[in-house]
Amino acid sequence: MKSHDMIEAARGMTEMSPRRPTQVSLRRAVSTAYYAMFHCLAAAAANVLVGRHRSPAWHRVYRALEHGRARSACENKRALEEFPPEVRGFADTFVMLQSARQRADYALDKGVYRKSDVLGDIASAETAIGQFEQADIRHRREFATQMLFRQRPP
Repeated sequence: MKSHDMIEAARGMTEMSPRRPTQVSLRRAVSTAYYAMFHCLAAAAANVLVGRHRSPAWHRVYRALEHGRARSACENKRALEEFPPEVRGFADTFVMLQSARQRADYALDKGVYRKSDVLGDIASAETAIGQFEQADIRHRREFATQMLFRQRPP
């Protein structure tokens, strides 16, 4: 899955109705924007740890990323201090959008979604993905290991 295609799909969901997007479309767009970030991170991990060829090992690494583990790593401010702004910004946006996705997918009786807010979330995801993809491979590799592997004391 390509994260940039998912961003475009999310944007398209805000334009599905000729007048005003439905709440379902807006909620789905928020969810899709988060999944664009998640799949960006999964692909980055597989690419930097295995290589860009789609081997069985690549698929194992891609599928190893867990939502909760990724969130915990992204919330670990102390561990993130060593990373450049592109990676820290990605982590912050990832946490924000994961919370937004959970609200959009599960809190169906709370809140009204506005198109402008949803487009803002999509733009945040797109910016974070673009900046993350420009980060040095050393930083993306280290970030991937933090997403995938639990830190154990020496």
